[in-house]
Amino acid sequence: MKKNKIMGIAGVVLAAVLLVCSFAACGKKEAPKSDLEYIKEKGTLIIGITDYEPMNYKDENNKWIGFDTEYAEAVCAKLGVKPEFVVAANWGEKYNEIKAKTFDCAWNGLTIDETAKLNASLTKAYARNAQVVVMAKDKVEQYKTAESMKDLKFAVEDGSAGQAAAADNGLENVIAVEDQAATLLEVKSGTADACIIDLTMANAVTGEGKSYENFAIALELSQEEFGVACRKGSDLPAEIDRITEELKADGTLEKLAEKYNVVLVK
Repeated sequence: MKKNKIMGIAGVVLAAVLLVCSFAACGKKEAPKSDLEYIKEKGTLIIGITDYEPMNYKDENNKWIGFDTEYAEAVCAKLGVKPEFVVAANWGEKYNEIKAKTFDCAWNGLTIDETAKLNASLTKAYARNAQVVVMAKDKVEQYKTAESMKDLKFAVEDGSAGQAAAADNGLENVIAVEDQAATLLEVKSGTADACIIDLTMANAVTGEGKSYENFAIALELSQEEFGVACRKGSDLPAEIDRITEELKADGTLEKLAEKYNVVLVK
């Protein structure tokens, strides 16, 4: 009887130990996936963009083309995932959209500045750019400095480097619109005297035979460089940088730069 009693107690203790171990196992969390693993597992890279020639814009067949479009497609091919381009409803909210995983990255001529560094993990700079004032070409000779433009009304993309350049140069009379393409429309319609956009876009759309042949660049306000913004702490930027070096080595990036008139960072 005594032996059976001891064995019974031992059985109860063993069962209790197993139950505790079971609960411990259930409560144990799996190590979180890295951002790169998360993207590869779902098989898509969701890329936040705006309509911005020559970086991301649509051709006559409604297909996204442009330097950043083809650059991203080349990177995705090496990553083994499909690119999915999503137009940002508000470019000024891009970092919140990345954090919320609405986008995996913002890849649209994004300026590397202190705000970008604070809110995202960034790739190395891949292209050079500047913020420029664009207006009707018959008015350019009247305005040679930012000071001479103080009384003009400017259209800028909300949350953009152009908006920041306006503030930095004391150009306070601004209207913020959804993207750079819309800033040009504001000038064309007469609701703004000028707009502040990227030099890359200005070169692509102004001048003889182009969409805005009666517009011209009046002044350069600031110089900058482009990068890709990813989630804070993400391992994706390092992988994009690694693949970018391969695309430089095999001539892919240089061909794209020549095709879309983009100046690469060497």
